[in-house]
Amino acid sequence: MTAVDTALDVVTDALDVPSGLLVGGAWRDATGRRRLDVHDPASGAVLATVADADPADAAAAIDAASAAAPGWAATAPRCRAELLMRVFEEMQARREELALLISLENGKSLADARSEVTYAAEFFRWYAEECVRLRGQLGQSPTGANRLLVSHLPVGVSVLVTPWNFPAAMATRKIAPALAAGCTVVLKPAAETPLTALAVAALLEAAGLPPGVLNVVTTSRPGPVVDAMLTDPRTRMLSFTGSTEVGRLLLRTAADNVLKCAMELGGNAPFVVLADADLEDALSGAMVAKMRNGGQACTAANRFYVQAPVHDAFVAGLVERMAAVQVGPGSDERTECGPLVDEAAVRKVDELVRDAVGRGARAVLGGRPGDGPGSFYPPTVLVDVPADARVLHEEIFGPVAPVVRFEQEDEVLTAVNDTAFGLVSYLYTADLARGLHLAERIESGMVGLNRGLVSDPAAPFGGTKQSGLGREGSTEGLLEFMETQYVATSW
Repeated sequence: MTAVDTALDVVTDALDVPSGLLVGGAWRDATGRRRLDVHDPASGAVLATVADADPADAAAAIDAASAAAPGWAATAPRCRAELLMRVFEEMQARREELALLISLENGKSLADARSEVTYAAEFFRWYAEECVRLRGQLGQSPTGANRLLVSHLPVGVSVLVTPWNFPAAMATRKIAPALAAGCTVVLKPAAETPLTALAVAALLEAAGLPPGVLNVVTTSRPGPVVDAMLTDPRTRMLSFTGSTEVGRLLLRTAADNVLKCAMELGGNAPFVVLADADLEDALSGAMVAKMRNGGQACTAANRFYVQAPVHDAFVAGLVERMAAVQVGPGSDERTECGPLVDEAAVRKVDELVRDAVGRGARAVLGGRPGDGPGSFYPPTVLVDVPADARVLHEEIFGPVAPVVRFEQEDEVLTAVNDTAFGLVSYLYTADLARGLHLAERIESGMVGLNRGLVSDPAAPFGGTKQSGLGREGSTEGLLEFMETQYVATSW
C-alpha cells in the first residue's frame, strides 16, 4: 500500500466521499455507467474514480432542482441559515480530513489546503448570517399617488461551474449564497478535482438539506453537459469560475435564454513596488500573492513591477525566499509548494518561461521543469523581462515571478492597465494617500494595498474588463442569486 493509499484511507475513514452523481437526493451511477479517473498530480497515479455524467444526467439534475425549487424558496430564512451554520461547523470539525483530500487530488500543500478549508467554510457562516438580514425597500412615489414596495426573490434554478484550483472554496462561494437566497442548484465541479466537491455535498446532505436542492454532476465532457443545462428553459442563472475563453463560450450559450450570469474569469495581476515601500513587507506580500497554491490562482501575482531604486534589493530578497521553498507532494507536511495540476500545466508554464528567455529575459532562479514523476515546476524568478514577453500578458498559473524595472509612476500605470484583464492588483508604498490615489487609477475590481491577500467572504470579489461580471462574497454575492421585484400599491 502506498503513502497516498494510506492518506486516502484516513480521509475516507472520517469523511463520506461519494463517487456517484447526486440527483434528487440520491447518489447514483451515470446513465452510461461511465467512470472518470481522478489522478494524484504528485505521481500521476489514479487516486479514485467517479461517475462520468452525460447530457441525460444533466437534464435529470435540472428536473430535480426544478421540482425542489418551490419548497426551498418558501423555506424560512432562519431555517436556511441554521442549516448553513451546521455545515460551517462540520467543515471546521473535519478540517484536517478535508485539507488532506484537497492535497491528494489537487496537489497543493497541506498548509494551503487547511487555509482553503477555513476560507471555504466561512462562506457558509457568512451567508447564514446574511440570509436573515436581507432588507427590501418601502417608499412613496414622488407624485404621492402610490407606494413603492421593493423586495428580493430567488432567481431560480442555478447552474454552478467551478474550477480545479480551489475545489472547496470555489464550490462553497457559490453554493452558500445560492442556498441562502432560496435557489436550488446543480454543481458541475472540475473533472480534475471532483472529490472535494462530493465530500462537501455529502456534508450538506447530512446537515438536512432537502432532496433536489443541491445536485452534483461530475463529467469528463463539460461542454455538452453544461450546454444541456444552460439551454433548458427552467435554468435561470449561471455562476462560472474559470478561464475567460470558456467564459465567453458560456455567455454566448446563456444569451439564448437570457440567463442571469455571474462570471469570475481570468486575471493578469500586477504587483507594484514603489521605492518608498517597506521592502520586507513587500517581499512577504509577494510570496503570498505569488506562491499561494503554487501560483495556481486567478488572484496570483502575475507580473512584478519594481521601481528602480529598490529593484535589485527586491530581486535578491525574492530569489532568497523562492529558493528556500520546499517543493514536494502536497500531502507531505514538509511541502510548501506542491505539483501543478497536470503535465499540460507544466508544459504551458515552461512554454511561457522559454518565450521570455528567448526574448532576452534571464532566469536567476529555476526556469526548467522538474525531473522525475509528478507535474512539478520549481519556483522561478525572471529578470530583464521585455514588454513583449508572453509571460507578462498571459496567466502563468505556476510558481514563476517575472520582474520588470520601472522609473516613473505614470510609466508603470500604463503597463499595469495594458491588459484585457482587471481582476486584482497589488501595490506597496509607505504613503497611504499616494497608494489610494494610484489604486483609483488602476483598472481592476480589487486592489491589495500593502497586502498580498485580498480574498474575504465579507468582501465583494470580482473583476472588471474581461475578468468577469458580477461579484461573489459580501451582500452582493447574495443578490447575484436574487431578482428585484417592485410592487406598486396604495393604501
